[in-house]
Amino acid sequence: MTSSIQDVARLAGISSRTLRHYDQIGLLPPSGTGHGGLRYYDDGAIRRLQRILLMRELGLPLDQIARVLDEQADEAEALRRHLDVLRRERGRLERQMASVERTLTALTRGRPIMAEEMLDGFDHTQYKDEVTERWGADAYATSDAWWRGLGAEGQAEWKARLDELNGAWVAAADRGVDPTSDEGQALAARHVEWLGSVPGAPGADDGRPSKEYVVGLAEMYVADARFAANYGGADGAALVRDALVAYTEREL
Repeated sequence: MTSSIQDVARLAGISSRTLRHYDQIGLLPPSGTGHGGLRYYDDGAIRRLQRILLMRELGLPLDQIARVLDEQADEAEALRRHLDVLRRERGRLERQMASVERTLTALTRGRPIMAEEMLDGFDHTQYKDEVTERWGADAYATSDAWWRGLGAEGQAEWKARLDELNGAWVAAADRGVDPTSDEGQALAARHVEWLGSVPGAPGADDGRPSKEYVVGLAEMYVADARFAANYGGADGAALVRDALVAYTEREL
């Protein structure tokens, strides 16, 4: 069974341009081409794309994904590892949902609740091993030390800055802003500056994160409904992605 590039892009929630880029860098060549050079993908290629998207959601840049794919010759074993990661993420989300439900129940009924119950599942350090394995101990230590060093006030200011940026993206999406317009690119510049403000972000030593890192996150915003919600849903996330991809092609 084969699918056209348009069908694969639609099903995966990414752009045809992204698939063409993956072909150009040798990450995901099409299984064949048809009339007019139209790309087609068979089941094996789509499985490879699935693994690429899974690793993208973990924030890996394309060059590291290529190395992982080359090193993991056993496709079934690689998928088992991905499944383990997804199960851990599902467990974390289930704990968060249960925590919020307990907090809501206590609030509405006027009952006390322990802090441990309210914050169960929200500890960012639980991903220390995974982040260290993929990005290195220095990357985790740097970002963790930076976040803790902000203190409660600094963390609140950083979150407020993020909320303001997300709100600007939502408003732009509501008005149908073109991602390549001056406004869309100005928002993209703010977003990249925000990403680069976090020490330990891949390629952000000079305050400018790597192109692969930005594009990977941009695609994740669309692929993951949790992130898309930050931008008002799928349409807003698509605006962010397209604006960031256009910005990186010009600036990074």
